[in-house]
Order: sequence, then structure tokens, then C-alpha cells
Amino acid sequence: MPDDAVAREHGAAEALAVAARAAEEEKSAFSHPPVDPDATAAYGGHPDQVIDFYAPRGPESRPDDGSAPLVVVLHGGAWRAPYDRRHITPFAAFLARRGFAVANVEYRRGEDDPAVAGRWPDTFDDVAAALDALPALAAAHLPQADPRRTVVTGHSAGGHLALWVAARHLLPADAPWFLARPAPLRGVVALAPVADFGVAAKLDVCSDAVRQLLGGEGHFAERQPYADPALLVPTGIATTLVQGRADIDLPEIVAESYADAAAKAGEVVGVTLLADVGHFPLIDPVADACAVVAEEIAQLAW
Repeated sequence: MPDDAVAREHGAAEALAVAARAAEEEKSAFSHPPVDPDATAAYGGHPDQVIDFYAPRGPESRPDDGSAPLVVVLHGGAWRAPYDRRHITPFAAFLARRGFAVANVEYRRGEDDPAVAGRWPDTFDDVAAALDALPALAAAHLPQADPRRTVVTGHSAGGHLALWVAARHLLPADAPWFLARPAPLRGVVALAPVADFGVAAKLDVCSDAVRQLLGGEGHFAERQPYADPALLVPTGIATTLVQGRADIDLPEIVAESYADAAAKAGEVVGVTLLADVGHFPLIDPVADACAVVAEEIAQLAW
């Protein structure tokens, strides 16, 4: 067999192996039953405008007053309706067992067509409103939470939203979500995030999800400055990206492009690259990668 044919055959076999491993990782992450929260509170009138709260249960030492850092979780799922917060509740409960107070945020996603990603501007309206309402809601429903030590984390599309909430003070001044000063966050830990819309769109990440989120190709350029984390740097808020190097859903170049944009703007963003890890182990409580995520959050929270 000619050398080029051997190389093609080897490449095809390797691609099949990577795809099979990714499928097993996804199956594991979604195999855990949902974990009910300790409390749920509404931040608006729509059924999706709710936050689930998980009280800290871990053995980690906390201040004398018993308080714990507040970790805000923003779930992924390409901003599409079929993927709600329930799939990430095992991860939220995992963080609670590690000694964190956890707020798992729901928000409006795609509406009538389950294949369409997000709603403009509803998805952004909800996430901004949830974060703005969170201190008061946490005080009422999760008194152990210390809002002065808040870290936002999110996976995939939720990683995009985590970066975005930390950059609201950099939005155009006419944005309804604009903040006059940086949000009072200890930091952001974005997990395999959709961190650069330009790169993600070129790669067709999640079947055109980025363009759909912004209302389609006709609105992409005009709305990108209001939504793209790579255009909203430097935030001045400590930020770490955790990325699997074997991620075929969101290739590491998307995260690295965001880190490069931040560096050009004078800000150092931490990037933790995990060898032989795909997209879903970052939120899978039985995966070693999930423990790495918890440590990255702890580095910023404590």
C-alpha cells in the first residue's frame, strides 16, 4: 500500500477513535441523575427565569461565620431549548460537596425550533437580570453564600455567558446590559467556552449556533460588539479558561484566540489545557478533569 494511502487509513482510524472517545465522554457526563436543589427562586416572570441554589456540604474549612464562596453556574447546550439547567445539576452538586455555595442559573434559549440557538435579546436579558438579582436572592435563599467572593463558571455556551457577564462594563454604552463599573466578581472560570465568535463562526461550532444566537447572518456584524467576549477585553477580572485538548465540539483554538485577544489588550488570561480530555469531562463529576475545574475555581474564590 502506498505511503499516502497508509497515512489516510491511519488518519481515518484515529478520527474514529477520537469520535468514539468523545461519545463515551458525553454518555458519562449525561448518565448522572439530576440533583434537586435546596431552594429555587425566580428573578423574573418567565418559567425559565429561575435560579437553583445548592448549600455547601464539603469538608473544606470556611471562615468562622460559616460562609462560603458563591459559584454561579451557567449551563451550556449551544443556547438551544432542549438543553436546560437540569443536565448540569450533578456538576452543581459536585461543587457544593467541595464546599461552595452554588447558584445554577436558567435562562431563555431557542424558542419554537429546538435546532435554533438562543433568542436575541432575551438570552442576554435573562443572564444580566439573573446576575443583578443574585445578591438579594442568595441572601434570602442561601445565607451561607458570601457574595463578596463570587466566581462565575460556565460550560460551552455557558462559558461564553460567563465571560460576557464579566465584560458588561465594556459593552457599547447603548447596550441595555451595560454596567458603569466592573461587576463585583472574584473571577471567571470558563470551561471550553465559545470565547471568540469570529473563530467559532468560521469553524461552524455547534452547527451555526453563534450566528443563530445573534439573529442570523444579517445581524451578526452589528450585534457582535454586544456579545463577543473576544471583543470585550480587557475586563480587569481574573479569568481562567479550562480546555480539553481533545475537544472536537469546541476546538482549543477558540479559547486560545480569546486569550490572544486579551493579551493584545494588555491582560493575562490563564489557560489550562488538559491532554486527552474532550468537551464533557469538565462537567462530569466522576472525571479527573472536573476535579481540576474545582481547583481552578477554588484558586479564585478563596
